[in-house]
Amino acid sequence: MKGMIFTSLLALTSLTLQAQTDQVTITYQARTDGAIEYAKSIGSFVPCPEVKTDDKTKKTTAKWHQTNMEWIKDYCSPTSFTIEKDYLKIFPEMANMQLDKQSYMPMSWRLTGENDETVLHCYLRMPADEVTNMWLTGEEACLLDRETGVQYRVRRTEPDTYRKHFDIKAKKGDVIDLKIFFPPLPESTKEVAIYGIPNWKMMGANVPVRVEYHGALTYQSYDSIPLCHQPRLLHEHMSENKPYDRQNWNTWKVLTDAHLVKPLQDGALALWRTPEATYVAVGYEQNWTTEYFDFRQGTKLVDETGNQYKLREVQGVPKDELFFVEGNSGDYVAFFLVFDPLPLSVSTITFIEPDGEPFGAWGANWSGNVISNLSIQQLRENQRLFEYHPRVVVN
Repeated sequence: MKGMIFTSLLALTSLTLQAQTDQVTITYQARTDGAIEYAKSIGSFVPCPEVKTDDKTKKTTAKWHQTNMEWIKDYCSPTSFTIEKDYLKIFPEMANMQLDKQSYMPMSWRLTGENDETVLHCYLRMPADEVTNMWLTGEEACLLDRETGVQYRVRRTEPDTYRKHFDIKAKKGDVIDLKIFFPPLPESTKEVAIYGIPNWKMMGANVPVRVEYHGALTYQSYDSIPLCHQPRLLHEHMSENKPYDRQNWNTWKVLTDAHLVKPLQDGALALWRTPEATYVAVGYEQNWTTEYFDFRQGTKLVDETGNQYKLREVQGVPKDELFFVEGNSGDYVAFFLVFDPLPLSVSTITFIEPDGEPFGAWGANWSGNVISNLSIQQLRENQRLFEYHPRVVVN
């Protein structure tokens, strides 16, 4: 609940919380390996490197094509590689291709979400028992969200070949899975550009992102704890140094420097889900330089099966106590409510704010709010609306 004060005028307006309606539907299904598949491709076909055979051992070797990284002298020889035994299940269209008889080979790849990371699997079908002078990636590797401009930079590779040329020893015909790890992508991501993997022709390649599994089990990942710019206490009391009295607004606390956001719909909501707690952001338009708010003890979330998730705290502000926030008219402020954790299986919730205790103020309204059928997916997509946005003033 929010209210306002302007000189001697004190007014309270009822809050109608409203979720955004422009929903984006994304299908989640479970793969047998537990990974979210964002995108995959057979990839570009490149000429097979020249293969030489040792007359004595009959082992075959091939030196990989130059990848314009010859100025980097670091070299390594990893002792183990992951072999993708299900390559033809991932790319069934390759089953009828007699690759051993062709002079070109596919540089296939697959982008997945695994264990709160994004993984780019770069597949190499061994043209020989040993491939030398191979190059995977270095500091150029990143995923660029085409809509937001956010860069997700490389974390590591598996095996550890980061910024090094290397050898691969396996069996001719084996498909090697070379992995590049990035931070997790938000579920709102629609398209990324992939940089820094020249052998797989990814130097800015645009990739539409889909979140699609094959099965019935729903899977949704956890979020990171949202970054909240917590307000600071400006005055312990508005004007009278007395114990807090709900009926006397002169005794209420005054806060300032609240979490500012870009203009949004009054009462807009967003949600972050972590294993320890659920965070719900509520946004408000500030119509006056000083307004008051009230977050009530009985506020809760209810899932589709009737389970309730209690309000634990509101970050940086009192709970079950009226207080003022001082700012500018035209500000948009947000508060972050912390509830009990939601299970991953929950897809919709109801937000309940109970009726409040009556208090004496002009135009006071202590009625509660009930907003049902809120999509968790949509609320999580709304996270971007609540990034901190410092006030910009032109006089």
